Formats: sequence, C-alpha cells, structure tokens
Amino acid sequence: MKITIASGKGGTGKTTVSSNLTSYLASRGKQVVLADLDVEEPNSALFLNAELVNSKVSNKMIPQWDATDCTLCGKCEEVCNFNAILHLPEEIRVFPELCHSCYACSELCPTSSLPMVPTQIGIINEYESELFSMVEGRLDLGQEMSIPLIAQTIEYVDEKFPEHIKIYDAPPGTSCPVIEASRFSDFVILITEATPFGLNDLRLAVETMKVLNQKVGVIINRYGIGDDGVEKYCQDENIEIITKIKNDRAVAKLYSNGELIYDKIEHFKNSLDEIVTFIGGLK
Repeated sequence: MKITIASGKGGTGKTTVSSNLTSYLASRGKQVVLADLDVEEPNSALFLNAELVNSKVSNKMIPQWDATDCTLCGKCEEVCNFNAILHLPEEIRVFPELCHSCYACSELCPTSSLPMVPTQIGIINEYESELFSMVEGRLDLGQEMSIPLIAQTIEYVDEKFPEHIKIYDAPPGTSCPVIEASRFSDFVILITEATPFGLNDLRLAVETMKVLNQKVGVIINRYGIGDDGVEKYCQDENIEIITKIKNDRAVAKLYSNGELIYDKIEHFKNSLDEIVTFIGGLK
C-alpha cells in the first residue's frame, strides 16, 4: 500500500504525522518505509535515530549539442515545448534548467547532433533505523526542477521495498511536485488546520486530487484553534475526517527538539490509532 501525506500549504504537520505514523506502524510489527519526497527541503531524518546506509546519485538526461554534423536546421527548437533549445545563426544553445528530458530534440534531430547525456540533479539517501528504513531525495542547490528526483526516489523505494507499506511525505502546495508524489498512490491523506487559510489551501488540494482521480481523507491538525469551516467543507464534499489532532504546546516543543511524539503524548498516540484503523479499512 502506498499512502501519500500531503497538504495545500507548508507547516501543517505533514512531516510530524509521516515520521510518527511510520515509527508507530513499525513498532507494531508492520513492514513500513518512509519516503521523504519534499526533495527541496527533506527533514524527516531529523526526527529519526537512523544511520545512512546507501547513497545514489540522481541524474537527469540533458541534450548536449554536437556541432560536427549539425546543419543548424532548427528542427530541435521547433519540437521543444519547453523553450529549452535556442537556434542561433551559428550555434544551438541548450538551457538545462528548462529541459524536461522528453528526448524530442534528440530523437527528431536529422543529424543526431543532440545526444542525451546524464547530468546530476541530486542524491537519493537511504537510512536505516532499528525498526524501519527511510529514503529521501535531496535536490542539488540551484536545480530548477524537483519532479525527476521525486520520480526516481519513488522508483528506488518501489524496487528496494516492494512488499512494504510506503508512506510518502509529499512537498507542500498543489503544484507539479505534489502531483508527482500523489498520482500513483493508493490513497492521499490531506493535513490541514481549522483556519480560513487552512480551508482555502485544503480546497485547492482537494480539487487537485479530483483531477488525479485520487481518493482522499483529511486530518485536522492543531484542532481547537480557528473555526468549524473545515469540518463543514468536508461534510459538504463527503470527505472523511480521519482524526483531529489536538492543539498542544507540548507537541510543538517535542517537534522543535526533533523528537518523536506518539510515545510521549497519549492523545497524539490515540490520533495515530485512528489513522491506522482508517488505513486498515482501505481497499
């Protein structure tokens, strides 16, 4: 089973829930792996006493101009949908930051003057704790696109842990990285807060998941602040509220210290029990 934990905005508690849920499932004897797909700022490892056991370079295939046989026909610029190729009077210029590695320019070049070459965009790290494994993608500084690394991180997890329950800690927001982290999951859990900002971003996240035809459930974090707008919205949209995690200063302190919460605060553990029961009922 693949569960993506996402949100319409940052700071709602995705990593808090992901890391604690994975640890809790593992403590109950489940085979589970946590994948941190927030590759621009992966931080799940901060909360786990885990050892780095493997690192793998992540590459993106980029066209490289070979002037030897090039006739400067301009076909490459014509077929590139991402403006990554510029046809100049005396050269072909490639902009790697805009390239989506679609191979169109390389495959359709009549003189094979744009061979695709690997270019490092980041690294995939695998950690091992006492009870479970964690994998993170870490994007190199200056890289524009995170989607290839997210896809490769998911592929690494699928190949290395085929029989495990997979918890994906998604990037925040509703843009392409979130879509990549969610589109092949069995279920998406959206975390929000009971505030007008939380409701606004939850609406965006729900609409995004509708486009993907993904089933969703909602966790309301820091419950007790704000209003009942999120609950009314979920009722109107027929979206199940999986659990409500109480607003608790002690939770914030533990998180700030990089500590797990479920084994120290009873009501948080009870919320995880509700999540586990919900996941167990998915078909």
